Amino acid sequence: MTDPAETAALITNDAVVLGLLAIILGGVFWASSLQNRAVQRFFSIIPALLLCYFLPSLLTTFGIVDPEQSKLYFVASRYLLPAALVLLTVSADLPATLRLGPKALIMFFTGTLGVMIGGPVAIWLTSVFAPELLGTGPEAIWRGMATVAGSWIGGSANQAALYEIFGAGPDVFSIWIAVDVIVANIWMAVVLWIAANQTRVDRWLKADSSAVVAVREKAEAYELANARIPTLKDLIIILAVGFGAVGISHFAADYLSAWFGETYPSLDQLSLNSSFFWLVLVATIIGVVLSFTPARKLQGAGAAKVGSVFVYILVACVGLNMNIGAILESPVYFLIGGVWMLVHVILMFTVARLIRAPSFFLGVGSMANIGGAASGPVAAAAFHPSLAPVGVLLAVLGYIVGTAAGWATGLMMAQIGGG
Repeated sequence: MTDPAETAALITNDAVVLGLLAIILGGVFWASSLQNRAVQRFFSIIPALLLCYFLPSLLTTFGIVDPEQSKLYFVASRYLLPAALVLLTVSADLPATLRLGPKALIMFFTGTLGVMIGGPVAIWLTSVFAPELLGTGPEAIWRGMATVAGSWIGGSANQAALYEIFGAGPDVFSIWIAVDVIVANIWMAVVLWIAANQTRVDRWLKADSSAVVAVREKAEAYELANARIPTLKDLIIILAVGFGAVGISHFAADYLSAWFGETYPSLDQLSLNSSFFWLVLVATIIGVVLSFTPARKLQGAGAAKVGSVFVYILVACVGLNMNIGAILESPVYFLIGGVWMLVHVILMFTVARLIRAPSFFLGVGSMANIGGAASGPVAAAAFHPSLAPVGVLLAVLGYIVGTAAGWATGLMMAQIGGG
């Protein structure tokens, strides 16, 4: 048995970990601003946002930090994420955003279909080349994969529901939790690269990105026309709006999740008993309502920039969850997960090219499935902060369809994997 002292992380104090993440973020932004030609060339290939995501993962990979013991991701996802959603949404031009057209929904459901097809394809290839991995009973591989299908279409609440529905054993479930996190995070890194190189990718996709560009330019013009040096009063009001909404969202989420759980327990298939689902939804609704009020003028004082700071902290905390070394411990399972993700990615690029969808719809439609409410808005904001509401709305849709689509995927994999 492994001695816990041998596996303990070097740093267990979250204050120290937060300080390290802040230094990493500051270092990346400082370096990206240098005018050195070699440095600028480096950042043209490796975007700053991608480094903010990847470098924290090295803290976990080398045993400096243990993300399972740290509470930073919980704090970032439960407090900073809803505040960011409010501040980014209150600054957005929602009518213009909603006029982006049907391609967002097409790419979202393409992503869902990619997960539903990719799982059975991956387990079929496993049955052909490595049938000894399929397993039987509660430890059958398809049961663990079914929980990942719920996660990759909806989120953790959907994953938990499918864990109960299919009765995955603890060993196979723990293996696929690792595959879920690592494979999804690797794809997230690619999406962040796409966001930083969206013009080049759009050109390859032959995409008509005029609608997305129009929303982005309109947001930038509004910010430029209303920009002012923020006073202390402005910053306090921005924080009051952001964290005041967080408080209201938590209050509503606790009540609504408990009420639905007790009154309509059968609706847990739609994640209506998940407090995180309601937290994200209520925060988004508050932001949408405020965007039609004078609160939108806070954009001129930097509300979106404050929201973006919260997003970058969340990105760094998400990066902590990626332990690259875990791939070496069970490489074959990560290979299976990689094949699954590859099917999803190929389908996304194929449909995007066929309908000439911009890379924004490809990236956000995918991450609204794969990453859910924590990653969908981050991916959207990586393309432009004004587009964050699209990621939120699609992620909420993922929560709604996640359990049913994951259940159907699990049934298909059960027919192939048996056990």
